[in-house]
This record gives sequence, structure tokens and C-alpha cells, in this order.
Amino acid sequence: MAERVGGMAMMVGGALSTQVGAATAALAFPVIGPAGVVAVRQWVAGALLLAAGRPRLRSFTAREWRPVLALAFVFATMNLSLYTAIDRIGLGLAVTLEFLGPVAIALAGSRRLIDIGCALVAAPAAMVLARPQPSADYLGIALALLAAACWACYILLNRTVGQRLPGAQGSAAAALVSGLVYVPIGLVALVLHPPTWNSLGEALAAGVLSSAVPFLVDLVALRRVPTQFFGLFMSVNPVLAALVGLVVLGQRLAWIDWLAIAAIAGAMVVASLGPWAFGTRSRARPSAT
Repeated sequence: MAERVGGMAMMVGGALSTQVGAATAALAFPVIGPAGVVAVRQWVAGALLLAAGRPRLRSFTAREWRPVLALAFVFATMNLSLYTAIDRIGLGLAVTLEFLGPVAIALAGSRRLIDIGCALVAAPAAMVLARPQPSADYLGIALALLAAACWACYILLNRTVGQRLPGAQGSAAAALVSGLVYVPIGLVALVLHPPTWNSLGEALAAGVLSSAVPFLVDLVALRRVPTQFFGLFMSVNPVLAALVGLVVLGQRLAWIDWLAIAAIAGAMVVASLGPWAFGTRSRARPSAT
């Protein structure tokens, strides 16, 4: 019991680290922009995952490289679209809309009535968040939904990569390729928007908090708790994002937005608890790196 509680505490800590990292990244947006911050984050993630996964790149076959390259593309697109969305619509709304990606994966193809009910709750909640308003930033909403689609693809590709390559080699190789792709993008962004020492420090901190810490926490936590609990605790991310956005960035949400965020998180909780509570089997969800 104590081991499971410790695992849950680590997962909450990892989720909090991710959102604090995103908020820290947002502090650097006015100086180097989302593209500059994402480039630095990709470089940090590539270096750290390369050291952790130690991929044997020369031994990869074409069959193994294909999902790795696809994962690298999705990884790069997901982070840029999410950070640009955060810059336009705020941390809480952007992360909640992005969260629809894993929600869709969790509920897709299920024939259980409880999952259908969760979908019927999550869908209108998402519509509330994206509702037309005089100040609505539709490009920001579209980018957050693109990040959601990328996250869904990321989960599916991670599963394929994990089946074809041992350990974290596939994820490390994808992070390396993504980091290399961002070398010219990052150089252009940093030349056009010269960084200050503070903005570089914030971007580096975002890379560590949003990439390195969650990766290491997930590795340890998944040894202590069942995979369905890992999926369950993913649902804390939208709530933490809204709270961190309020405390760190001063981003306030309307009460109806808070209800929509709670509804989407609750749908994921019920969907994750369903197989455990009702004694049915569920497929393990891969961890995000």
C-alpha cells in the first residue's frame, strides 16, 4: 500500500513538474517566442533521452526507423503547436484541449456503456471550451486540437516503437532526430529574437521540468503502480495546468471553463477506473516521454 501511495505521489509530482515547466516556458515567450523555447526544449530532451536510452542507431532496420521518424515528427509538431497555443489561449485551456487526444485513445473502440457515457460528457465539455466568444482565439484553439491529435498519434506510435525496439532506444532516437530538426529552426528563432540570460534559463528549465523530470518519474512510478492508475493520474494534468496558469501566469478562467475542465478530467478518471472497478480487463497505456 505504501509503495502504491508513493507511486501516486510521484505521478502527481511528475504532472506538476510538466505544467510548471510549461508555465516557465511561457515566461520566455515574449523574448524568444514559442519556436525558440520549443527548440531549446527539444535539444534538452534529445540530450537527456540520448544519455538515458543509449540507442544503437547503426543497428536499426528500415522497419524500426519508420515509426521512429514518424514519432520524431509527431513529437516536434506536438510541442510547437501546444506551446504556440499556450501563448495564444493560456495554459489551462490549451492543455485541456490537448488532453482530448489521450481521452480519445482511451475511449476509442470501447463498447462499454460507461465509456460511451464518458465520451458524451467529454465531447460537450470540449465544445464549451472552444465555444465562440468575442475574444476567442480560433487559431490558438485549432493549434491545441492539433496538439491533441499529435498526442493521440504519439501514444499509438510509442506503442509500436516499444514493440520493435528494446527499452527507451526508440524514444531516445526519436528525441534525437526531433532535436536535430530543430537546430536550424532554433537558430533562426534565436537570431530573430535575441535571447536574454533569463529567457534562456527559463527555456532550459522548461526542458528539464517538462521532459527530464516526468520521464524519470514515470520510469520509477510504473514499477510501483498498475498501468491503469498511470492512465488515471494523467487526468490530473488539465486541472494542474489551470491552477498553475492561475498562480504562475495570472491566467483566470470563467467558472464554466473550470466546470468543463473538471468534466473532461472526470471522464478520464471514470474511463480509467472502469476496468478496475468492474473487474474487466484493459489494455495497458504506454507512458509519454
